[in-house]
Amino acid sequence: MKKNSSKKKIDSLSPALKKFIQPDKRVTSGTLSANIKKSKNPVSAFAERTLNHTNGGATMEAALWLKDHLKNGGKIVVTLAGALSSFQIGVMLAELIRQNKVHLVSATGANHEESYYRYVAHSHYANIPRYTELTPAQEAELRDAGLRRITDTFLPEDESVRIMEPHLLKMWHEAAKKGESHYPHEYFRRLFAEKLIKPDAKANPNDCWTYAAYEKNIPIVVPGFEDSTMGNIFASYTYNGPHKKKGDTSVEAGVMKTGLDYFHLMYDWYMKESKNAPIAFLQLGGGIAADFPICVVPSLKHDLQLKGVRDWAGFVEIGSSPMSYGSYSGAGGKEKITWDKLSTSSYYNIIQSDVTVAFPWIAAVLLDL
Repeated sequence: MKKNSSKKKIDSLSPALKKFIQPDKRVTSGTLSANIKKSKNPVSAFAERTLNHTNGGATMEAALWLKDHLKNGGKIVVTLAGALSSFQIGVMLAELIRQNKVHLVSATGANHEESYYRYVAHSHYANIPRYTELTPAQEAELRDAGLRRITDTFLPEDESVRIMEPHLLKMWHEAAKKGESHYPHEYFRRLFAEKLIKPDAKANPNDCWTYAAYEKNIPIVVPGFEDSTMGNIFASYTYNGPHKKKGDTSVEAGVMKTGLDYFHLMYDWYMKESKNAPIAFLQLGGGIAADFPICVVPSLKHDLQLKGVRDWAGFVEIGSSPMSYGSYSGAGGKEKITWDKLSTSSYYNIIQSDVTVAFPWIAAVLLDL
């Protein structure tokens, strides 16, 4: 008895199921099939040749979608979670910003400041690849030496945080005298604009994404600034409770704009930029850096009750958090439809992977490497 061909079997499926199925990207000879966009650039061509299945395939699909999105006049918001700046995400992100492929960055306070720390103290960083073998006593030894461990990377506090703190403290005092209030990232940007800091002798300034954002003057959103080293320092200066010691330095809290101000910035930016361009969302890791800005669309619709608000054109997330009870960071794209963060026509793709593994491939494709 002759069996039906694979094509006939697929053709017999319901239309709803069939739309999810496409020809395999590979044929048995190992050559690319016709439905793959063959790049003339070596890294992109290698990605097209090898990233075909599961998370690799999802990464390639997302990269090609984002590339088409930009080609068609779209814009991209990138969000940074974890310790990506300490892990040198700037090597890729800064070049994407310079080439006008990223139009707003939302970063945790830690990621934002750590981009600056890499800029001023790069040669003082160290790595410990076998960090899981450290004992609690050895961790305490690192603490006492002033080496703040972030997974496999040591952040040198004295050569980074403490170098920048006096400059920022002076700005905060000046703002108080003038009755001014500024965003956290605006104070940091003055470090570049007024040449108050210089790059570490062994650092490449082109690898600093905050410097690229400063040069391009693209917006930066820093939700939850207090949840960072410099944010903690600012909190200590503004504290006036019973544990404040006599003679301790004080700063007026009002000199720093808050998350509410950042959300208002997002309202205005999104409405302006989405008038003539669809905007896509590239989430690198979970947490507040992404949860905060993605809510601007439903808030414009339901809280400000504006009409004609453009939906996010697409949503790509790279993260290692699986969907589970209470795990918002691992929530799939479909769940976001119920919150009106995405529409049924929005592209969405969840890549279950480490950002430091998957994002370089996406960056390479977008940069035509």
